[in-house]
Parts: sequence; C-alpha cells; structure tokens
Amino acid sequence: MASITKKIIRGRTYYYARECKRVNGKPKIVWQKYLGRIDDVVTAVTKWRNGCLIPQPQREGIVTDLGAVTALYDLASRLDLVSVIDKHVTKRGDGPSVGTYLLVAVINRCVDPRSKATIGEWFDKTVLRRLVDIKSSQLTSQRYWDNMDRVSPQAIASIEAELTARMVKKFDLDLRHLLFDETNFFTFIDTFNEKSTLAQRGRSKEGRACLRIVGLALLVTTDFRVPLFHHTYPGNKTDAPTFASVTNALVARCKQLTDSVEHVTIVFDKGNNSKDNLEAIAATPYHFVGSLVPTQHRDLLKVQREQFRSLAQEGLPGVSAYRTTKKVFGHKRTVVVTYNENLFVAQAKTLLRQISNRQQRFRELVAQLERWRRRETRAGHAPTLTTTQKKVNKWLKARHMKDLFDVKITERDHLPAVSYQFNQGAWEELQATLLGKTILFTDNNNWSDAQIVDAYRASHHVENAFRQMKDPHHIALRPQYHWTDQKVRVHVFTCVLALMSVSLMQRELHMRGIDLSIRRMLELLGDIQEMVMIFPPQARDGNPTIRTSISAMSPEQRELYEILDLARYASR
Repeated sequence: MASITKKIIRGRTYYYARECKRVNGKPKIVWQKYLGRIDDVVTAVTKWRNGCLIPQPQREGIVTDLGAVTALYDLASRLDLVSVIDKHVTKRGDGPSVGTYLLVAVINRCVDPRSKATIGEWFDKTVLRRLVDIKSSQLTSQRYWDNMDRVSPQAIASIEAELTARMVKKFDLDLRHLLFDETNFFTFIDTFNEKSTLAQRGRSKEGRACLRIVGLALLVTTDFRVPLFHHTYPGNKTDAPTFASVTNALVARCKQLTDSVEHVTIVFDKGNNSKDNLEAIAATPYHFVGSLVPTQHRDLLKVQREQFRSLAQEGLPGVSAYRTTKKVFGHKRTVVVTYNENLFVAQAKTLLRQISNRQQRFRELVAQLERWRRRETRAGHAPTLTTTQKKVNKWLKARHMKDLFDVKITERDHLPAVSYQFNQGAWEELQATLLGKTILFTDNNNWSDAQIVDAYRASHHVENAFRQMKDPHHIALRPQYHWTDQKVRVHVFTCVLALMSVSLMQRELHMRGIDLSIRRMLELLGDIQEMVMIFPPQARDGNPTIRTSISAMSPEQRELYEILDLARYASR
C-alpha cells in the first residue's frame, strides 16, 4: 500500500511517497519518490486565501501501468514460471534469480518490447515494481545478460518441456491436431562477425537478402496457436533438412504431451516433404496431413472439374474435391485435390496484374530501342544484346511469366530488337489445371475430404504465430541486437514464452465469451492504469495524504478487468 513517510535529515523534515511489501517475511521498500519539505508539498498542491485552505489542481501525478502487466504476471504465477526456470538454472550468490529476470523480460516483450538497456525505465512505470522482487537498478543490460549467460540450450529444452506439460494440464489444450512450420528472422549482425553460427546468409522470407538471418521452427496447437516446441537453427538451412534434424525431439515432445490422446495428427506444408521425414513420421504412432508440389503431379492437375465433388454441404462453400490414392514418397497415401473458387480468383487477379505490368514494360522497351535505332536519343550507354537479355530475364523471373510470354531478342542495325507475344493458350491451360488448386495427402485414410481440408487449413494458425512474433508492438522477435549464439537462443526463447503467454490469455478470454485479437487485447489492458495522487494536509501543520485509484475504464475494459480479477493487484 502506498503511504507518506517523513525523514529527519540534519534537523530538517522531508517527505517521501513510498510503497512497501513483505519479501521473505521482511518489509521492503519497493518504490519511493521524494516530495520535499512540508512547505514544498503544500505550495505544490494548495494555496491559502484569507486563512482558508483552497485545494488546487494537482501539479504532478504518478501513473503506472496496471492492466496488461498484472494479467500476464497472474498467468505466469499460475504456470509457476519463475520456479520452473530456477529449477533448471541455478544461480550462485545473492540477488534476483534467473527466473525473475526472465519473467520481467517476457512481460516486457508482450506489452512494450524494448532493448535490455531500457527495461529498468519501463519497469519503474509499471506495478511490477511492487509485485516482483527486483529493483530497476538491477535491470541493467549487463546484469540481465550476466544472468542469461547461465541459460544453456539444454536448460532451455528442459524448461520448455516442463512448462508445456504444466500448461497442457492446467489449460486442457486440444492436442489432436498439431501444426509444424519454419520461418526466419533478419538480424543486424555484422557480416564479418564470426561468433554467430546461427546468423547466416540465406533466403530471407521477409525479402532482406542483404542481412543475415536466423531460423525458427515452431510446433503449435490449433487451439489458439499455443507454442509447444521451438527450435532455433542456422538461417541458411532449408525447411526439409530442418524438419529432419528435429524429428526425434519433436516426437519426444509429442509423446510427452499426448499420452492420453488417442489420435494425434501433425500438419505441415510441402516445404518439409522428403522421403526421410515421412519415414520418420511413419515410424511414430502419429498421423500427418501435408501438401504436395502441384507441378510434380501434373496427372492430378489434369483431372476434369466435373469429377470434383462439392464440399459446400460439409461447411466448405466454394470448395470442391477429387479424392484418390497414389504412391507418394514410397507409400500409398490418400490424396485429395481441392479447388477453391476464392483462391482461383485471388491467384488470377495477381497474375493478371503481373501480366499487365510485363506487357507495359515490353511496350516501353520496344519503343526505347526504336528511338535508339532512329538516333532520336543518345542518353547513357547504347543497349546491347546482353543488357537487354538480362533485363528481360529479370521481368520473366516471376512464377509462370516464362510460360505466358514468348520473347525473341535479335540484333538489327547493331542494336537489339525485341518481339514478344502473350501466350493465350498457356494462360487458358494454367486456369484449367493449376489456379485455385491444392494437393493434399495423408495417412488418415478413414477421414472425410472435409476433415482433411479442415486439418490442413488450420496451418494458418502457425503462420499467424510467426506473424505475431514479427509484430513490432508486441513480442517483436526482430530486430535482435545480440551476436552470440547463446544470447540469440535466449532472446528467441523469451519471445516464444511471450507468445505462449498472450496466446493463453487470448484463449482464456475466448472461453469466457470475449473474442479479441492479441493486439486489441493488450491495447485495452495496457490502457488500464493505476494513479497515485497526493492530497494536501487538512491543517497548516498537518501531513499530506496519498491515495491510489484506477483510471477510468470503458465498458470493454471494465469487463476484462473483472473477468481477469485484476482488482487483486491494485494498490489499497
């Protein structure tokens, strides 16, 4: 509880506003602010007129974040996060434990991601200062990483395994469908920094080819994309080898969590396909649903639309399917080719825009070459066959463009000449065979077409998880400014724990009838604040008093505040 206290220093009385709590049975000051001498306080908040005390508007109020940080703190307490971390990462000497440092970092990633050097400033502006046994002066970057250096890869795996087991049991998560996928995150690690083997040059999924990237694999639930397993790997590794490298760990995690679940299906996309990977899954008690590269199965693409069966009556309007069996990666599997009208329209629109763009560029190129030929322009270097071919190849690099345009480059009058033609036949064939289609395969031979499609469609949950981790406002895995493998792994693990926290909170609210996006949820809770106000003394020689209150809340915020029972954490 906040209070006013006075100190006598060299015979003079000074006043402080402060909050105390008991730590290990002993009282401890967790926050303190200097107010001044009694005359300073009175002058700041009141004035006297004709011997009467006239209250004046308060010049300074102390406002701290309450809603989001206490909701996340409560969730971490239910999972016993600090104790689980401290169990696997021991610390020598006095001071806050490693679990305490990680708890503060996880909550910060959720609500206001910032560098480790400024977490102390943020901490002082939240009610965590009275809930967590740590001082802002201890939250320096150096102190934080001194503690995080103790977190080994083995400790991370052990902490994650125990936490996920607790989480699944306490929150009763649905584990029948599990989703696996990989992505990568760009970093600002210097090209010539050889300390990091995780940050490598590779195909950046965010288009940042000039930067080194770090890979992340996630196993999440379809039940609000809660992460159950993660793996940090070098950014130059492709999906299929990554899947192969974590198969044993993935299977072990599934076994640990799903002993009581009769039927578990792992869903992954075509990037993870390989004979070894599918053999590894086949050797487990788990089932799978995946997708195939359409162009590698042209016989299935040629199946006439009339042979497809509508799935509208099974809750999939605009979707039709053709079912068969086929030998895939050495085993006979159930294969379902789906046609989605909405997907067809979206893909066709995208291609038509690209086609129009290329046609305009070809027209301009032909006109430019004609001007050179008529000597109407002499700006820059004259075009050559090599430069023209390079330019055309770049335009046709996009998917399907080489099939849709017939381009011929010849030499005339010592200058290149370009002729082009749009291949209408290829465009019609593309529409008839490929656009709007997805090829799925599975070992769930007794599932209906709709069940297979629904299972694969759930893969958007893991994509949403990656998208959430790239949100600069909440979690924000990137940018990461760490350059050693150990620190990168701890940073990624912190962000995975943050994703786990916000996903569980979103799920909890859904179970209570409130559906909000993670961003909206955190914004509403983040605007619930605690205010400390100083009131003037009732007499000239009296002491000022201090009161706390909660900021005005909208009906939506009030509902969240009451459902999550955050009043328990408000100062009284």
